[in-house]
Amino acid sequence: MISLKSILVGLWIVSGVPLQGLAFAPPKSTTRTVVSITKLGATEKTAREELQEKAALVDAKDELKYPTNGEEVTPLLTKKISDLNKKIDRAMKPRAYPLFLAEKGAMFLEDVASPLFKMGGEDMTSEKETKERIVILGTGWGCAAFLKDIDTRKYDITVISPRNHFLFTPMLAGASVGTVEFRSITESIREINLDANYLEGTAVDIDPKAKKILCESVVCEGNTCGIDEFTVEYDKLIMAVGAQTNTFGIPGVRENCCFLKQVEDARRIRTAIVNLFERANLPDLTDDQRKAILTFVVIGAGPTGVEFASELRDFIEQDGPKYYPQLLKFVRIKVIEASPTVLAPFDKSLQKEAIKQLTRDVKVKDTAVLNLLPEKFKLTELLLNSGVSEVRESKILLNDGTEIPYGLAVWAAGNGPLPITLNLIQAIGEGKQSEAQSVARGRIAVDPWLRAVGGNGDILALGDCSCIVSRQLPATAQVASQQGEYLARLFSQNYNMCAGLDAEEGILLPPQADANRSKTLSEMIASFACQACDFAAPFQFLNLGILAYTGGGSALAQLQLTPAEQARLKGTGKVGFSLWRSVYLTKQVSWRNRVLVFFDWAKNQVFGRDITRI
Repeated sequence: MISLKSILVGLWIVSGVPLQGLAFAPPKSTTRTVVSITKLGATEKTAREELQEKAALVDAKDELKYPTNGEEVTPLLTKKISDLNKKIDRAMKPRAYPLFLAEKGAMFLEDVASPLFKMGGEDMTSEKETKERIVILGTGWGCAAFLKDIDTRKYDITVISPRNHFLFTPMLAGASVGTVEFRSITESIREINLDANYLEGTAVDIDPKAKKILCESVVCEGNTCGIDEFTVEYDKLIMAVGAQTNTFGIPGVRENCCFLKQVEDARRIRTAIVNLFERANLPDLTDDQRKAILTFVVIGAGPTGVEFASELRDFIEQDGPKYYPQLLKFVRIKVIEASPTVLAPFDKSLQKEAIKQLTRDVKVKDTAVLNLLPEKFKLTELLLNSGVSEVRESKILLNDGTEIPYGLAVWAAGNGPLPITLNLIQAIGEGKQSEAQSVARGRIAVDPWLRAVGGNGDILALGDCSCIVSRQLPATAQVASQQGEYLARLFSQNYNMCAGLDAEEGILLPPQADANRSKTLSEMIASFACQACDFAAPFQFLNLGILAYTGGGSALAQLQLTPAEQARLKGTGKVGFSLWRSVYLTKQVSWRNRVLVFFDWAKNQVFGRDITRI
């Protein structure tokens, strides 16, 4: 058991050593829209919120047109992609699992040995005189993985995002109730790779023909803040902007619900929870009013919704008796899910365990507080097969006519495209990209080498904003991270991503290998598995498993030993919790984060969660 876990964690981690000392040309600034307000702090906050709202605004019809819940879609374009010739068709097939594991193992060894040995016959001190400009949009999992592995001696790397940090999103639920602090799960994007240039801005338009990106950034001078526009040119563009929460056009969701995508969302929820308890503690309120105020509704029973409900339950059971003993009897957590079960990606036995943990009896150590609770008190209620028709300011309406008064509603259901993603799809134009939208549904359709369909190889996409049309993958951090590592290796190993079109088929040729470079061991294994030596092996996802916290010191762990469903190693309770914590701690991007998260957990065990509002 320990040996297997060590192997899985070892394959999961890829170390990267950033290099130092590159200079970057500043972007071209064009125009500024100035907005004057009296206080500098309020000015900057208002300008940033305005830009953030603009960057996330998608027409309601697009939310309904492009719903993505992470479910698989039957690929429609496999024939179009694989008809080039039998050789490419064979290479696109999944590599044999033993060979694929051997390839991953060789990669791990190469990463460990790379600082000490020359790889691929190249001089490690050599540096290109003229570097290609690679621009990455976004600072999520894909970007972080790419920055850790890319060889900055060969490329001029620029990252553009309104967020100057990487966020460990699986722990946002814990941060929203104070289990961990916000800064413990974030890392400066500059710190991940000191040789990469970072521009704080939001991409609002992409011109694939001119290879230019129009961006907007909040700039403050004195008591005046405004939005500057600037353009950035690129040779290769990597779209890693992720996705936003999809409201499916349901009235009132965006206005009245909290989401759980960014640090700002978790901070808003954390403040709202304390506000509601303090409000319910005021005199002259009826019991029904207190019950409505302290009703927390979680819409969506996927991993995000279940983990947030579990973390909230921990806060109420562990810290509620100390701070609000008289109010615990009014607290209710309601989890609403349109499907008949929770945690759809998990095995059915683990789904049953999750339901059991969520609906278990309340655990309160203080018997005096426990005696204040009514008989047969249930803290969490699951409402399965229940769709939401409308969210009002203090009431949620279900499809069957049920009305649920609430104090806080958290929407954790589905992903939708960002405006810049739809902008790029439209900019690529009619043809294969448009045809692929029947499968991609608002995501950038890419080939097995992550190049945008309908392009010439200079635009690539990964993570939640992309869709490999020939092989659907789940929208998870694990997928985005592996795709970032994959692209970094292709670029670092000098593969030609723009190999040209085949004269007969008119299809973009696979990335071509550099004839002047010796292949690494992992490349040789991949070439043998694909039976293709002259071009890159397609991206293949290594599913290591999924984890979910279910509260009360228990978690679910589903490790995937082989692609077969029967080859799953499942853990629940304390075993699952130990694996959940060890993996989450290991997967932090820096030792700083690991230390901070560990001490946050230890601090909560000793002192409890901090409910101070600052």
